[in-house]
Amino acid sequence: MRSALGLMLASVVAAIVIAGVWFWTSSPRADAAPPQTTAAAQADPLPAAAKQAARDDVDTTAALSKRADATQAAAPAAAPAPAPMPAPVAAMPKCANPDGLGVSRTVVVDTTGGPGFGFLQYKQYDFLTDHEVVLTFDDGPWPTTPAVLKALADECTKAVFFPIGLHTTYHPDILRQVAAAGHTIGAHTWSHAHLAGKKITEQQAKDEIEKGFSAVKLALGANPAPFFRFPALAHTPATTAYLGTRNIAMFSVDVDSNDFKSKSSDEVINNVMTKLDKEHKGIILMHDLQKHTAQALPTLLRKLKAGGYKVVWMKAKTQIETLPEYDAMMAKTEKPIATGRPIGNVVQTVAD
Repeated sequence: MRSALGLMLASVVAAIVIAGVWFWTSSPRADAAPPQTTAAAQADPLPAAAKQAARDDVDTTAALSKRADATQAAAPAAAPAPAPMPAPVAAMPKCANPDGLGVSRTVVVDTTGGPGFGFLQYKQYDFLTDHEVVLTFDDGPWPTTPAVLKALADECTKAVFFPIGLHTTYHPDILRQVAAAGHTIGAHTWSHAHLAGKKITEQQAKDEIEKGFSAVKLALGANPAPFFRFPALAHTPATTAYLGTRNIAMFSVDVDSNDFKSKSSDEVINNVMTKLDKEHKGIILMHDLQKHTAQALPTLLRKLKAGGYKVVWMKAKTQIETLPEYDAMMAKTEKPIATGRPIGNVVQTVAD
């Protein structure tokens, strides 16, 4: 009996001890952080472990910063960041002639306000350096133009063409050859009218300018460059002001080939080279309509190369926006069919 009672008492004590151990280990510790309420969690979103991690991160960053500061103090100052690369520019096609004249540089012209080029008249922008020239051709397109294009292609060089609007209706296919060869195309009025003449009105001068550009656009199927040269270089304050309102650049000349007066290709070459020997640079005026120019050009380009001259090619930043009323006018213009035959071979007087 006494043994059974002792065993029962021992069991009760053991149970009490076990319950105490369980209570002690499963209950919150007095030194543990109390559970957070929702409001407390919102006010302090980082739990203790995260806070410690954050402190560790700050400490690590600070240590790295100290090491970096020490390294920077020992090392020379870093080079400034390189400037951003300019937008890529289409490369010129490779020249088949390794000794060709080529193009030394290409300039892009912002025609806002109608700037003028060529020191015979417009002494605004002296952008050419010593022994730099710009090749320009007026009065095309004409059956002689393809020979001019071939000479330029053989030397892998570029030019600016100022076609007459009426001539583009005769030979639109030739003007498209000029464009296909990659040259810059502006305009040279509709009919080569003298815009400083006493009998021409401001409206007529405007018509000549705009019809010329619209005719070129019609032939090309695209807007030409806002580059313009006055026939006979004859301008007035009104016409130059008008070109300014249309943001069309005006071209004069530095070296005149006088090819329209020349009696041979040798004379054309001599005119250009003699004047270049004096000026040493400049915009050269020639006419792709002149047969002597077409004949002279291969030799002239080689002489330019031999003389140390370099070609600068001028392009426009933006193309001209032709006026719709003149586009419509040109679309209605009846286009003559050119046969290339001289009038004397077609119409002959047999009796008076």
